[in-house]
Amino acid sequence: MYLLWLRVAAILYAAASVAVFPAVLYGLPRWRKTCVHLGGMALFFHFVSAVEMLVQAHSWVPVSAREVESLLGLAVAALFFLVWWVYDAISLGIFAFPATFFLVFVPALGPDRYTFPSQGVRTSWLVAHIAALLVAYAALCFSLLASVLYLIQERRIKSKPRPGEDSRWAPFEWLPPLDTLERIAHATLEFGFPCMTVGLVIGSVLAQETPLGASYFLDPKIIAAFVSWAVYVLLLLVRRSAGLRGRKAAYLSAAVFMVVAAVWFANLFSHVHRFGAQ
Repeated sequence: MYLLWLRVAAILYAAASVAVFPAVLYGLPRWRKTCVHLGGMALFFHFVSAVEMLVQAHSWVPVSAREVESLLGLAVAALFFLVWWVYDAISLGIFAFPATFFLVFVPALGPDRYTFPSQGVRTSWLVAHIAALLVAYAALCFSLLASVLYLIQERRIKSKPRPGEDSRWAPFEWLPPLDTLERIAHATLEFGFPCMTVGLVIGSVLAQETPLGASYFLDPKIIAAFVSWAVYVLLLLVRRSAGLRGRKAAYLSAAVFMVVAAVWFANLFSHVHRFGAQ
């Protein structure tokens, strides 16, 4: 029965993870209330699941890796609500809820290793995993490109050539207005984030199905992918909360791009997650 409650908690954590972004990034009170209610219900069902799991195992100490993951997720969620209750810091939920969902998702699949019904189904999940991450990386690169073009357009506008003097920025007269470039950079950045999140979730399912188990997540490319996701969240949060635009926003996009480039570079050192090795 504990598995049913854990699956309900995982669904509620996923819903809270979606609701927390408009609540934090756009400061919408309705989404804030929804996020707290969904997260609170998820914590309740998660706690019930954890108690039943330990009682069923006749032990108050987790023994398997999935039990440890579930209890770690429970600790993260409980700590977040404690901080939220004391300091009203809902912004920390932008990290806490997705992290808890990632920790709970695999244990919610079952006590044993999940296997796909057929090789065709596994291949479909693999294609979706790769496609989602590639779209996320492409969106991030496009955001960086728009930010760089913003800097060029800004310099072109500020340069005032003397009468009769040719401006070195003349070849860039085709660039769109600054406001358009800013909106493109921000929109592509927000579009790429859910794609990266979906890609990592599918990757988690594919990873636990391998014989490597939890050690799969010690692979340098896997670690770099989750670090890039965390930096991506931080970029969205800082950009929205600080109201960064123009040059500073371009620098932040460049920083995230360097992290994503590190993910691709880590592929050279990965022995279990190289392209074509699946």
